Amino acid sequence: APAHGTGTLLAARSPWPAPFARRIDPRREPGLSPQQRLHMEQVERTLRSRLRGRNVLLALGIGAVTAGIYAYTFYSVSQERFLDDLEQEAEAARARARARAESAGS
Repeated sequence: APAHGTGTLLAARSPWPAPFARRIDPRREPGLSPQQRLHMEQVERTLRSRLRGRNVLLALGIGAVTAGIYAYTFYSVSQERFLDDLEQEAEAARARARARAESAGS
């Protein structure tokens, strides 16, 4: 049986199920040499810069897709001539109505 409160209490409080998933702070971790701490900081810095680069590329990609959809929408709406056609039909109907009114009045 485990000792009182050692393993079970730690496992109950930890959000990670395994000890290898635990994040450590290299400055506070006992037993690390200065070279190991320096190496861990360099690796974290490299990973952080890679992640930042990926995030920038993802943001640019999403922005480009959004701008493309927006531009295509404006382009397609400007190409639609159905309102012009409706206006021409309405004008022709008004002219026919005027012609009928004039012929009926004379």
